[in-house]
Amino acid sequence: MDLKTIEYERMDRVALITLARPHRMNAWTGRMHTEYRHCLERAEQDDQIGAIVVTGKGRAFCAGADMAALEGHVEKGGYDPGTPDPLAEPGFGTRPEFDASFAYHFGLSKPVIAAINGAAAGVGLVLACFADIRFAAKGVKFTAAHGRFNFPAEFGLSWVLPRQIGLTNAMDLLLTSRVFLSDEAMAMGLLNRLLEPEDVLPEALAYARSLTASIAPASLRETKWQVYTDLHRDVASAVKTSESLIETLSTEPDYKEGVRAFTQKQKPNWRKYQS
Repeated sequence: MDLKTIEYERMDRVALITLARPHRMNAWTGRMHTEYRHCLERAEQDDQIGAIVVTGKGRAFCAGADMAALEGHVEKGGYDPGTPDPLAEPGFGTRPEFDASFAYHFGLSKPVIAAINGAAAGVGLVLACFADIRFAAKGVKFTAAHGRFNFPAEFGLSWVLPRQIGLTNAMDLLLTSRVFLSDEAMAMGLLNRLLEPEDVLPEALAYARSLTASIAPASLRETKWQVYTDLHRDVASAVKTSESLIETLSTEPDYKEGVRAFTQKQKPNWRKYQS
């Protein structure tokens, strides 16, 4: 695919996906969503990639839907996602409940780290929330934004935010669509780290690299899927699944490699990255 709104770069074992419409504060369009899904699928299918970092170019992460697109919805008399059919389906097929826009992040086998360098509004907040890990710059503005446009809570925010920051905080942010800053987001538990602006991307990349260096790829995959799957079910099912996975993964070469590296105090050489 010819990328016009997204930049994709492979950095060792990390895929860096950059929203690249800085002149529009990386406002979301149908084309951007199309390219974003393509890039996620590209990273997912690359056996040499172990983690994904998503960031924005310029002074924003993603300022929400492009206003020209919103005006177009008015002219058309209703919402039009502006995406072609069919779209790439990264993360689809893992579990039925993950097979939807943005929920597909949960079906990816690789962790996604959001490096939130600037404002994240509307769909930009959605994108951040569906990442597995979130690093943000100090002073960044967040908002759900939907209430000002007669929209509902968008793309599953009503599901994901209460699970991340609790019902009380989520109701406040979703009902009011108010602006809140990254220090408040950190206090509510939405962020993993709050950093100086110049440190956000380097720290996110370093975190991603540390995951691929020290954690077995199968462990990253199965642990991620366990967490999101277990949000839907009872604890006994979670325990039984983990016991089954222990039996399976302990027969794989990376289990032996992990034990060897730990006991010999060496860096592991994971099988997946050897091809």
